[in-house]
Amino acid sequence: MRRAQEAVINGRPFSENLVKVLYGVNQRLRVEDVDSPLCDVRPVKTVLLVALTGDRGLCGGYNNFIIKKTEQRYRELAAMGLAVRLVLVGNKGKQYFARRPQYDVARTFSLGATPTTKEAQAVADEIFSDFVSGEVDKVELVYTKFISLITSNPTVQTLLPLTPTGELCDVDGKCVDAAEDEVFKLTTSAGRLSVERETVVIDTPELDPSLIFEQDPVQILDALLPLYMNSCLLRALQEALASELASRMNAMGNATDNARDLRKKLNTLYNRKRQAKITQELAEICGGAAASG
Repeated sequence: MRRAQEAVINGRPFSENLVKVLYGVNQRLRVEDVDSPLCDVRPVKTVLLVALTGDRGLCGGYNNFIIKKTEQRYRELAAMGLAVRLVLVGNKGKQYFARRPQYDVARTFSLGATPTTKEAQAVADEIFSDFVSGEVDKVELVYTKFISLITSNPTVQTLLPLTPTGELCDVDGKCVDAAEDEVFKLTTSAGRLSVERETVVIDTPELDPSLIFEQDPVQILDALLPLYMNSCLLRALQEALASELASRMNAMGNATDNARDLRKKLNTLYNRKRQAKITQELAEICGGAAASG
């Protein structure tokens, strides 16, 4: 859990500074029309849904929540008369939708124990080729946003087309902003395990206005947008893994508490039965002694 949180937090400065650079380059361009394939806004006929689930179970309702969210969004888009395709990341989602042929599954991937840039790049290449070739007109990402150890939020986020400023928005048009992260540490308090939380704020400076670009800003933007899309996808994979681990910790904690309560009840029941048996045997001995006397 700690390593997953550190991966999310350590990747934050890179993504935040990419946003600053994208915004700065866009300000230099001073135009809204950017000739980049990832910013190509066209009439939506086909939508690609990328769903991030876990590879394993025993994590409470984590996988079920994200699968239900994917099905709900799939039905919403289909009701609009749009064609929908699925890219599934995670074995649980792959197993679930494999038994339901009514869903159009384009490609499946495994999440892995620790998502890396290589794994994110493989998913990004599939998304990039489908979008640039015109097979899909919009790409939406369905994943679980990590908020805290006890809270995770299944989110539907528009991944493509990108905006020149690097802003990512959800399906309602609201910008997705995560300026703060919470770090949770296991410690002991009064002889018992407890959880301490700490809020980490990443501050990224504004792009220096005196910066001189040697290349054409349009070329820089064309190079930065795919890089930013890959970093966003990697961050989503990391957040999904952190949410899965947090859900598994809660599920295992609840199972331990239930087992402890069950043991206590069974011990009480056992002692009562044992005491009743001893009392019965003593009564029989005393009754036999009184009859013989």
